[in-house]
Amino acid sequence: MADTKIFDRLKQDHDTHRQLFAKMADAEREKNEDRLEKLFEQFKVEVTAHAAAEEETLYATMLAQPDLREDAQHSVSEHKEIDDYLEELDALKFNGEAWRRKFAEMKKRYLHHIDEEEEEMFPDAAKELTAQDEERLGKLFAKRKPAELERAQAED
Repeated sequence: MADTKIFDRLKQDHDTHRQLFAKMADAEREKNEDRLEKLFEQFKVEVTAHAAAEEETLYATMLAQPDLREDAQHSVSEHKEIDDYLEELDALKFNGEAWRRKFAEMKKRYLHHIDEEEEEMFPDAAKELTAQDEERLGKLFAKRKPAELERAQAED
């Protein structure tokens, strides 16, 4: 199986999330509210499942290592922040003015989060983890994510 290391898998998900943002921007430009709503619902499920599986695999491992604990705690708090944004968005009229403002804030924070992970946290963690750790975590993530997708879809 290609890209079995944890950082490859996480980056693939991040790229999917960036693509969903681009598709949502296209739908907004096209004034296609139905498509925008479907893409947003897909994003919510995908990012919720991704965050849970990431926390259960990579972050759990990082929290157990003193040199990586602070990075993991920081990222967990950012996941909570994104989750809070998603809850706030659910409480607003979809695609209304307030929703669009809140969505723009959430998008900016999320893109910052994944850039920070890829540019800072993943390289730091890679220095501390063995290739076998990365492989094991990648396989564990691949196993956890489908279950988290099911859970996120059921909650949505």
